[in-house]
Amino acid sequence: MIYTHFMSESERLSQDCGEQKRLVSLDAYRGFMMLWIIGGSGLAKALAGLQSTETGVLAAMIVQLKHVEWEGLRFYDLIFPSFIFIVGVSLVYSLSRMKSETHRGKATIKVIRRGFLLWLIGIIYYGGISQGLYDEASQQGVRLLGVLQRIGICYLVAGILFLFVPLRGLISVFCGVLVGYWVLLTFVSVPGQPEISYQEGKNLSDWFDSQYLPFFKWNGTHDPEGILSTFPAIATCLLGVFAGLFLKEATCSQKKKCLSLAIAGLVLAILGFLWGESFPVIKNLWTSSFVLMAGGWSLILLSIFFGLIDGLGERKWATPLIWVGMNSIAIYLVTSILDFNELALRVFGGPVARWFDSLVPGLGELITMVFSLAMILWLCRVLYQRKVFLKV
Repeated sequence: MIYTHFMSESERLSQDCGEQKRLVSLDAYRGFMMLWIIGGSGLAKALAGLQSTETGVLAAMIVQLKHVEWEGLRFYDLIFPSFIFIVGVSLVYSLSRMKSETHRGKATIKVIRRGFLLWLIGIIYYGGISQGLYDEASQQGVRLLGVLQRIGICYLVAGILFLFVPLRGLISVFCGVLVGYWVLLTFVSVPGQPEISYQEGKNLSDWFDSQYLPFFKWNGTHDPEGILSTFPAIATCLLGVFAGLFLKEATCSQKKKCLSLAIAGLVLAILGFLWGESFPVIKNLWTSSFVLMAGGWSLILLSIFFGLIDGLGERKWATPLIWVGMNSIAIYLVTSILDFNELALRVFGGPVARWFDSLVPGLGELITMVFSLAMILWLCRVLYQRKVFLKV
């Protein structure tokens, strides 16, 4: 079940000094990605609105803070796979001591319970049964597969594999899933459609959802977090497992770990780009080339955070990111219920915003976004200082 854990100072010290020492850089990386979801992108857009032209650096940055329509990759497309990648790294740290045969059963129950709860929270997040199972007229209902549901499924499958399959087997599964998914989407045609297509609604993954995924689907007849595309998403999680195993390797220096992660990330990103020439990089299908490209960038970002925080010990700059990263699920759920932008408008909206705009056009929106983000960071700081962490 979900519970709020009040961590005492002695517990914190024992974790910091014990075998389950947290990888602080991973918390910061998670917080960095969550920051863009909860307000960072809105703040950047407000800053871009201050510019007199649309050709500035911030305007170009805004392009990266929007999903590509279908094929390609931008920064915003890296956020979701980064979270799944981080799940893979985290489970190595949380389950490694429980891999022995005497504790494996208990660990398996833990993985199944947590995976199911994440899936269930995802169901509730998208409205649960408030619209009934499915209403044909409004096309609303229960969404069985979504963002949190995919994270839960990836955690469940990758966690079970980590507990029972050796490293060589995990690598085989990783490669097999990527190749198998490529074969399916490249050589298996959609019934009634003679030519293979990767276009939206015309590919095998979307067709499979239309036939076998019940109830509400995000895009009407298919879902970007659909059935077939969940398999390569599990491969993304396994990539995080590989990174976690490498980071726990005691024989490697931190400098070597940092450099190796960056090189591996660069290699994967290049391989994904090259594969994308024949098997396009498409997030909504989670194509194998997308797994490699997004996974490569995830490794590069992890190497940067790891090098600065765990390697050089430069932690102060990342403190707000750690606040967010330590309570990412809680903040994700809270921001879906409580509209911080609306709260900020009650303070800085209306005549106040117009006054700011009279000074500098667009300044009112910027002030509102800054205040909204500040409230979220304040909440994260309060939870962190009081050792209140929402866990599943």
